[in-house]
Amino acid sequence: MTDVLTRLTAALADRYRLERELGEGGMATVYLAQDLRHDRRVAVKVLRPELAAVIGAERFLSEIKTTANLQHPHILPLFDSGEADGFLFYVMPFIAGETVRDRLTREKQLSIADAVRIATEVASALDSAHRHNVIHRDIKPENILLHDGSALVADFGIALAASKAGTRMTDTGLSLGTPHYMSPEQAMGERDITARSDVYALGCVLYEMLCGEPPFTGPNAQAIIARVMTEEPRSLTLQRKTIPPHVEAAVHTALQKLPADRFPTAAQFAEALSRPGASMPSRTYPMAGAVTSPRHRWLGLVPWGVAIAAGAVAAWAWLGRKPAEGANWQYVTLGGTSTLFPPLALSPDGRTLAFRDNRQNGLMWIKRWDQLDPVPMPGTERSTAPVFSPDGEWLAFLADGRLKKMRSGGGTAVTLVDSLALGSYNIAWLDDGTLVYTGVEGRNDRLSRVSANGGVSAMVLADSSLRGYGLQGLAPLPDARGVLFLACTSGCVTTAIHVLDLRTGTQKPLVENVVAAWYLPTGHILYVRRDGAALAAPFDLDRLEITGAAIPVLDRIMVSPGYALLAWSPAGTLVYLRGTGTSSDAELMRVARNGRAVPVDTGWFGGFNSIALSPDGRRLAVGSGLSSGGLSIWVKQLDRGPFTRLTFGGQDRRPAWSPDGKRVAFVRDSGNGGNVYARPVDGSGADRLLARIDRPIQEVTWSGDGAWLVVRTDNGTAGLGDLVGIRTSGDTTPVPLVATEFTELHPAVSPDGRWLAYTSNESGANEIYVRPFPGTSAGRWQVSNGGGTQPQWSADGRELFFLDGNLRLTAAQIQAAPAFVVLRLQQLFDASGYNIDPFHQSYAVIADGQSFLLTRPRLGAGQAAPGVVLVEHWFDDLRARLKQ
Repeated sequence: MTDVLTRLTAALADRYRLERELGEGGMATVYLAQDLRHDRRVAVKVLRPELAAVIGAERFLSEIKTTANLQHPHILPLFDSGEADGFLFYVMPFIAGETVRDRLTREKQLSIADAVRIATEVASALDSAHRHNVIHRDIKPENILLHDGSALVADFGIALAASKAGTRMTDTGLSLGTPHYMSPEQAMGERDITARSDVYALGCVLYEMLCGEPPFTGPNAQAIIARVMTEEPRSLTLQRKTIPPHVEAAVHTALQKLPADRFPTAAQFAEALSRPGASMPSRTYPMAGAVTSPRHRWLGLVPWGVAIAAGAVAAWAWLGRKPAEGANWQYVTLGGTSTLFPPLALSPDGRTLAFRDNRQNGLMWIKRWDQLDPVPMPGTERSTAPVFSPDGEWLAFLADGRLKKMRSGGGTAVTLVDSLALGSYNIAWLDDGTLVYTGVEGRNDRLSRVSANGGVSAMVLADSSLRGYGLQGLAPLPDARGVLFLACTSGCVTTAIHVLDLRTGTQKPLVENVVAAWYLPTGHILYVRRDGAALAAPFDLDRLEITGAAIPVLDRIMVSPGYALLAWSPAGTLVYLRGTGTSSDAELMRVARNGRAVPVDTGWFGGFNSIALSPDGRRLAVGSGLSSGGLSIWVKQLDRGPFTRLTFGGQDRRPAWSPDGKRVAFVRDSGNGGNVYARPVDGSGADRLLARIDRPIQEVTWSGDGAWLVVRTDNGTAGLGDLVGIRTSGDTTPVPLVATEFTELHPAVSPDGRWLAYTSNESGANEIYVRPFPGTSAGRWQVSNGGGTQPQWSADGRELFFLDGNLRLTAAQIQAAPAFVVLRLQQLFDASGYNIDPFHQSYAVIADGQSFLLTRPRLGAGQAAPGVVLVEHWFDDLRARLKQ
């Protein structure tokens, strides 16, 4: 044992038992220790004696107190600090993971998703610290820890204390900061270091995570600093062409020489990384090695003139002065919100967007284009289906089984209709001051109408031929002539736009295989196909018929089952989320518990409406519409094996493997109810009918012993979804398992067959519950807290995975005996970037429970990630296209 460790061990013996040295850096040595008082492992960081002498105990303890008050999920907390036998130390949690440096040493480069996520988390930590007037000054891969995949920023304390030592630092030969990550002003020794210096350092770290080396390298510190001061970093996309353009632009903005040219805050850096339309300086980047002369610096200001001019044009447009030429297309940002949930609503004047953020407990947000950030609408929690009144003064929505309205500027919500089904999602506000809505009597073959001032509702549609269909996407026709709606089955795998004639009360289909439709003032129906393409077709309001051929007018609109993320206004403004359309161009990803994702087979992608992994983990069954014969079940051998069609029914979906892996069960549409068939995986036999009930079936799963099928029915008389058990032999009479006035989804039987997990909205929000199986009346336990959907068991039954209310995949550790207990909830990774179907299972658990299979939109070469597009004067563009 060294003399230092001997002295430290003795000095700290009453509080900590030092076990071994973990590592040594430029300013401190780290020891693994046991916290005797709290019986936990900790890391004790001891300053180097020469640094401690310069800083002094009083300054160190004073400044470390400031950092002890930094509380943030991505800042490594401080447990303790002090002086012992002349040594200055502080104590942090012991993190058993690795640093970003460790991971870069092992992997050289990180995936783009991981690199951006880590940088965003660090930016969040820095932004919190900066708002407490704490600058880190030494952001580098070594100071970013990875714990369960999430970033933790360490060492705020040393940097802050050492920065107060002034010129005496130079006498020690120690340098605060690392040359590869030093901002130019820090390298020049400036005293007044701002938050923008940390932004620069984080830009360097992200650059290295993406490209494998920092933006500037050299044989020694002097050479590196010389390049920092005189050169521009090489283009990221020249080194790695898959990096999205907006990520490269954000990194280069963070790496600008002048602090004033960088992002003012770390939060704005993070926003620019996650949103293609985020505001940032417009710049061009010199070739690698180019020297920035004073003249070049002056020329670098020219793009600001362009940006200012563009801003002036936008302001001119918002003041109501139409540009000389046609439509104006631009990306926009929705600020700090997280995940858009359809549908969107645009005010009649086109200046205000209402949307639901799926991570904010269903809270509605208002984004005004003349303001930087959206604002929440208190009182709209758990809301869906926003729609503006024709005059723009009110916003109607559905929440907690009620139809409500609220002033569009905020205020108290007024209930117009209560006792609606909790699964209701649709409203149309007609120009005669009435609203048409779904959710009547828990049935989805009915629509009702009520005055916007409240009062008695009247049924306007009760058509039993639509029972089993979800009526969604309501859109009004002018003069209260009628309503367009989407009729869909099986989570909108099969869809058709219908029109309801409000004069006669009759309805009829118009167009099949679409996800949304609206009537436009130009006299056309605008409809969006499931591949994200939008078409316009002439429409006769008297006959309620399409009267001519449809013309493509938009593409790459992001869609989800039953909705398109698009809204338009009578003023001619259009807003839509631009991406790759739906999962028709999806790729399968294997995602580790820490969120690291790799493609399963880079040569395989397509349109998948569901996935199911075989018990041996070697094959994947998917529902797909790739064939000309309609919906079918296909089987893919993992990882790079063949993709083989298994079924030929034309309406086959939602595959589920038998426990022995020899058969795949699936749902097939039928005119007289719901049917579950099974087919041998090797194709050796015909389809075999396993179950038939009198209601449509949305999901199916097996019990572990193969004795039961559990199905989720659609639109029963009690709730919008019930769980029903059917024995696979003997008495096959359907047995209600969970059938309430609420909506139950996502049944999952535990491997030992003792427990049934499912989703229910009985509390007003979706949560995960577990009941005994098959005797489900013997008890009920809530597993999630704060939202949960799509439960799936680990192979050993000790964990129950689910998506929480913020779309983070979460693991619940389960103790099943002697009683059912949830021991711990652990958030694993953010799944919001993957294809998540809220009504059906969207992921598969690999047998070891250490990774998962999900699909995500596949981006083509040079294709940017999804972004929000704002189009002013869109009708000009539409008319031009219709004339072609």
